[in-house]
Amino acid sequence: MQKILTAAQMREVDRITIEERGVPGLLLMENAGARVYEVLSRRYGPLGEQRIVVLCGKGNNGGDGLVVARHLAVRGGGSHMRAVLFAEPDRLKGDTATNYRALRGVDVEPTVVTDAEGWTRVLPDLTPTNLVVDALLGTGLRGLAEGLFADVIRDVNTRFPHAKVIAVDMPSGLPSDTGEPMGGPTSMSVRADETVTFTAPKVSQIFPPHCEQVGRLTVAPIGSPPSVMDVNPDLTLGLLEASDVAPLFEGRERTSHKGDYGHVLVVGGSRSKPGAVLMAGTAAMRAGAGLVTVATAAGATSAIVGNTPELMTFPVAEIEDGSIGGGAFDTAWLDRKTVVAVGPGLGTLDANQDLVRRIVREVEAPLVVDADGLTALAATPPGEWSAKSQLLVLTPHPGEMSRLAGLTTAEVQKTRLDLARSFARERDVLLVLKGFRTLIATPDGRVLVNPTGTPALAKGGSGDILTGMIAGFLAQFRDAEPEIVVGAAVYLHGLAAELAALESGEQTVGATDLLGYLPKAIEQVRDGQ
Repeated sequence: MQKILTAAQMREVDRITIEERGVPGLLLMENAGARVYEVLSRRYGPLGEQRIVVLCGKGNNGGDGLVVARHLAVRGGGSHMRAVLFAEPDRLKGDTATNYRALRGVDVEPTVVTDAEGWTRVLPDLTPTNLVVDALLGTGLRGLAEGLFADVIRDVNTRFPHAKVIAVDMPSGLPSDTGEPMGGPTSMSVRADETVTFTAPKVSQIFPPHCEQVGRLTVAPIGSPPSVMDVNPDLTLGLLEASDVAPLFEGRERTSHKGDYGHVLVVGGSRSKPGAVLMAGTAAMRAGAGLVTVATAAGATSAIVGNTPELMTFPVAEIEDGSIGGGAFDTAWLDRKTVVAVGPGLGTLDANQDLVRRIVREVEAPLVVDADGLTALAATPPGEWSAKSQLLVLTPHPGEMSRLAGLTTAEVQKTRLDLARSFARERDVLLVLKGFRTLIATPDGRVLVNPTGTPALAKGGSGDILTGMIAGFLAQFRDAEPEIVVGAAVYLHGLAAELAALESGEQTVGATDLLGYLPKAIEQVRDGQ
């Protein structure tokens, strides 16, 4: 799994790599520039036909840029390339100074700009360019970009209308760590079309609002051993990748049978609103559970069986509004069930909430709580949850999370990462906080970030499909780490939505459409696409 690092954590990884592992900093810089050149060549080649400007600051990020310029000069692409250095050469230090001399050694003389007047003079000769390589500031920025660099950032965004912008490690002016938008005309950052970052993604490259400035993100290894990050217990934030979940889908044993893939019980729905529990049950079945039973209002069972005959039903006596309440609960529902999911379409009456509380107290198998089930938990003091389940998975959207945490939705959105981590740890749950970059937080303080998804998921029923997929995967993959199994459901849910949107458009995708694209999503993950 790809670790996500803060600027300070990245500096420590670099320090250990150089000082303790013996990898020269000059080699890391060389590899960084080479990786950027390779992305340029792969995405925008043939580079000899491009007009390229490489903007270099005086620090290590500028040194990376000088390496890029040298590779362009000697490997192809240098015939129409200009390198601009925003520092006096004699003020360069260490590896950056070494790479300045190496660039001159291959007959490239960078244009030196040290003030606004110099930039104004050179700018007209640069603007007809096709590619701008931004190596001005990188991850070393502290505070706002000011003065000459603020002017350059503004002009990169406004004066190169036909150019693609490729940022080296980090778009200049963008903080490496997440935070509030850095507003104002002097605090802008480069709006990159591509960012090639090194070793690991940085926090702001993954989360809004700053991730919108990054463009397409490539994470390039440059020589830091993965073990440097793997052994650090403080690196608790990770980015889900297809390779993390692919082993779950390597294929089934030819001699297997339905009992090998678990029995899911989905509890919810009502006579007038059977759709949510139907979608959750269908998703559990399509996700691969061997058996799925839906416990729902007696008046809803015909709609469920008529829609998905593979689902078994347990008709439950209705209360006055056609839903089901705690008085009808029978522990026989739980007999030989591998996973239980509760909440979709259940209702929010006191009787409905009593049913949720009874299930939470009785279920020992993994339990997934969503929708109206979360409303019941929010109305119950945490000390009274008394969950018996070996694994309790909560799947709130921001509004539901606000009720669980006693915060406003705006406060939830502002503190998503810290809130998810602390809530999962304090309540001993596996928390799936849905939204852009859905988070999977574990009781031991780790947080996985899901990169897949699309606004096509902003439709009623999408969460019910996810609940069913989570339950279906948990039923099958009982020996795998729960956070990876839940992460697989979240990842494939988002990927299926992306595939559906590519074919049908974001506006027209419905929740049940996702299941039609699930096989292709699984195939892509399994094949490493």
